[in-house]
Amino acid sequence: MTSSTELTAPAGTSGSSPVVRSPLRSWLAVVAVAVGTFSVVTTEMLPVGLLTSIGNALHVSAGTAGLAMTVPGLIAALAAPLLTATVGRFDRRLVLCGLMGLLAVANLLSALAPGFTVLLSARVLVGVSIGGVWSIAGGLAVRLVPERSAGHATTLIFSGIAVASVLGVPIGTLIGDLVHWRVAFAAMAVLSLAVAAAMAVTLPPLPATGTVRLREVPGLFRNVRLRIGLITTLLLVTGHFGAYTYVRPVLEDVAGVGTGLISTLLLAYGVAGIAGNFLAGTTAHREPRRTLVVIFALLAAAELLVPVAGATTAGAAVLLVVWGLAYGGVSVTCQTWVLHAAPDAREAASALYVGVFNVAISLGALLGGRAADGIAVRGVMWFGGGLAVLALANVALFGRRGTAGPPAGRGPHQAAASGGHVRPGGPGDQVRP
Repeated sequence: MTSSTELTAPAGTSGSSPVVRSPLRSWLAVVAVAVGTFSVVTTEMLPVGLLTSIGNALHVSAGTAGLAMTVPGLIAALAAPLLTATVGRFDRRLVLCGLMGLLAVANLLSALAPGFTVLLSARVLVGVSIGGVWSIAGGLAVRLVPERSAGHATTLIFSGIAVASVLGVPIGTLIGDLVHWRVAFAAMAVLSLAVAAAMAVTLPPLPATGTVRLREVPGLFRNVRLRIGLITTLLLVTGHFGAYTYVRPVLEDVAGVGTGLISTLLLAYGVAGIAGNFLAGTTAHREPRRTLVVIFALLAAAELLVPVAGATTAGAAVLLVVWGLAYGGVSVTCQTWVLHAAPDAREAASALYVGVFNVAISLGALLGGRAADGIAVRGVMWFGGGLAVLALANVALFGRRGTAGPPAGRGPHQAAASGGHVRPGGPGDQVRP
């Protein structure tokens, strides 16, 4: 089938026949998916810590090197909905394993790239992998664990994003500083293959069951709650990556941080991000709007203060920790908002979310690069903080519109599992809180 997007099957089922799985094996599958999200996000973010090294080695400016972030984001935005339709009724376990294999190839090609053009070609493959993995993994928890544990499993899956910041990017930066930036990409190629093997062993069969036509996906924009969530995501993530992509040049230029300390500061950022992911995960499923208001306020403050209070290493370190703590909760909270807004079209809504998120990544990296090259490196912080303020205003002013949950009488996971279809933006979606 090439013209439809599938809804996920109930937890513990394969097609129409129940599958009995031990709790240990179910949670090992969740961990495998979490390591998969860690791998794709680490690969996507790796140029952040290696930007200077890549630019110097391949003879391009910092702004041009930032295209290594822009390209995979744009490709992922296109790949998410297209792959969701193209894979049709293929077992999602096989699709995930194939995407991780593609990620390994992309990382190996990046490690061997003789010039910047080849590197960008490899980053195209990275974008395909990101779009596919994110669109499937985002709503997969309900199929791997009992419904009562799906919220915790979703938080764990998205912890891979925060762990990518605390381990992936800093370790990749450290490898680049101590050995060579190419070795960092080679290491990710090995990890991607290992994750593909782990998924093949731990994931149960994940065939598609219910369907919703791909041409109906744009109709999801009629869902007020979903539309607000997507606009908010676009603003916040564009601003974040407009600033974060160039955080290394900012630390070097504004705070005078030495090369050897960059990886340590990024490590502190990542540790805070992991804490933020789990802190947000405890409240996001109950109060997504309030959680986002707190997150956005902290992000705006941290980014806007870097040019002012980040002129010293200590000041920059404190602001990076606050930044990491806040951004660590963005993915799980925004994804939760999206799944609550469209409980009967979870995979389609996730594909839209992935598309918007990755457009925002590439747009942020592109606009941040223009600000860094055309104005000043520290200008990326004003850009990022300004969009964070707009995201905060959007969710604070309009976030109460629509509904925060599924139609009455149906839990979000039951609705997703039923294979039924509620017209996006219909009466069931427009209940005042």
